[in-house]
Amino acid sequence: MRAIDYFDKGAEAFPDRIAIIDRVAKYSYRQAQDASNRIARAMWASGLRGEERVAIFSTNDARILLCMLGLMRAGGVWVPMNHRNALDANVEFLNYSGTSWLFYHSSFQDEVRKMKSLVPSLQHFICIDSELDGDLSLESFMHQCGNSVGAETPDWGDPRGNLDRMVGLVPTGGTTGPAKGVMVTSLSWGTMVETANLCLRCDDLEPVCLSTAPLSHAAGVVAFAMFPLAATNVVMPGFDALEVLQNIQRLRVTHIFLPPTALYAMLAHPRVREFDYSPLRRMLLAAAPVSPDKLKLAVEIFGPCLCQSYGQTEAPMYMTFLDNKTLVAAAAGDHPERLRSCGRPTPAVRLGIMDDDGQLLPPHKTGEIVARGALVSAGYYKLPEATAEIRTFGWHHTGDVGYRDEDGFFYIVDRKKDMIITGGFNVYCAEVESCVMELSGVRECAVIGVPDEKWGEAVKAIVVSQAGDSLTEAAVIAHCKARLGGVKSPKSVEFWTEIPKTPAAKTDKKAIRKSYWAGVDRAVH
Repeated sequence: MRAIDYFDKGAEAFPDRIAIIDRVAKYSYRQAQDASNRIARAMWASGLRGEERVAIFSTNDARILLCMLGLMRAGGVWVPMNHRNALDANVEFLNYSGTSWLFYHSSFQDEVRKMKSLVPSLQHFICIDSELDGDLSLESFMHQCGNSVGAETPDWGDPRGNLDRMVGLVPTGGTTGPAKGVMVTSLSWGTMVETANLCLRCDDLEPVCLSTAPLSHAAGVVAFAMFPLAATNVVMPGFDALEVLQNIQRLRVTHIFLPPTALYAMLAHPRVREFDYSPLRRMLLAAAPVSPDKLKLAVEIFGPCLCQSYGQTEAPMYMTFLDNKTLVAAAAGDHPERLRSCGRPTPAVRLGIMDDDGQLLPPHKTGEIVARGALVSAGYYKLPEATAEIRTFGWHHTGDVGYRDEDGFFYIVDRKKDMIITGGFNVYCAEVESCVMELSGVRECAVIGVPDEKWGEAVKAIVVSQAGDSLTEAAVIAHCKARLGGVKSPKSVEFWTEIPKTPAAKTDKKAIRKSYWAGVDRAVH
């Protein structure tokens, strides 16, 4: 199906249910459908044709989801822009993608003024929340253009749902260079939505999904996938641990997506045990591996709702799924090793572990995780060599190192490019991070390799302690030596007040490593 058809399924089943709500506005499914039709008509009346790129540049706001629905109904291609990115990075991606439309929030007025002069392809500007610099507000755009004579959106669908048509041109993280545009087609988007519905569906309560992470990233994908289930999507302006805890109780939240760092902040909050979390049915963790000990504690506090998925921009969200029942059993001691797993492959893909020669490996052998299936994207926009590189041996290469067990559960060990080679031995950062996170006094941890005259690279742990904890370097090293041995344990530990994050809220290893490798002609030894 087309992307918009998934929303319409929810709207047709429950037109009067609240679809989207934030602090200032709310829209029923009927109202959201009407708004998306008016946005689509307005875009067509203003000249949109074919797979034109349409960017959304805003902090979290209910109207972001209306814009997503409208541009998808019009047949445009969603270009999600992360407002935490540097201006130069966003300008570079807009030029590379040839984006011609921009829906933006007035709080980014200065950045948009610069974009207007630096991105020649941008021709249409709609300010989501107000009239600004001669640009129509979203409401005025819908009223003036969407209600004009002849403003109709043609039915551009086909019986199979336009499977090869682009739905999104989504930037990769760009931590190792300029972001690449992942071409997400109707086939991969629809596969993601249907897989999400399979994993997240629960029929005993009316679904309420809380969005606190940026809608420009995975939270927007999760929110959209909840539409066919006729969920109410509650949009928070940003993440605040206490407010999330309060809202779960106050709004009877059944679904929430969180990156692990947000979960850790909630677990560390002194009031975390004060609230009622009984409505929660799915607390979905994704974006990075989760500390097994934090996961076990989360099951104790939040109940049998925790689940995990593993995906990436090139194969969104659901290559694997670790269901809540398996997690509860693992936390209780039944196969406790599965607390380290990202789950089993979903029906959307076939996964394997591959060595550097293209051979698929048996259980418990470490290699690169590779995938095949309808979830995998169509490749990188205008980058055939980069696309071919991740398609070696006829599989999609994730860049993640891991293994599978004899029961089909997959375990991520590290990023292929995030491995430390110390004294000729491979040390996977994620394994050391997981070990450090076992200590009750640790809130966050990042492990990197730093230059060392003897070993080439030495393992270093950057630790954020829980408030008031007196954890020492010696205690961290002793714990890791006892659990991992001398080669893998950190040679040094530093305590920081916070760990830098990328605009996608992931640990920014590049920023952490920068000072240690300054003046060195390459970042490996």
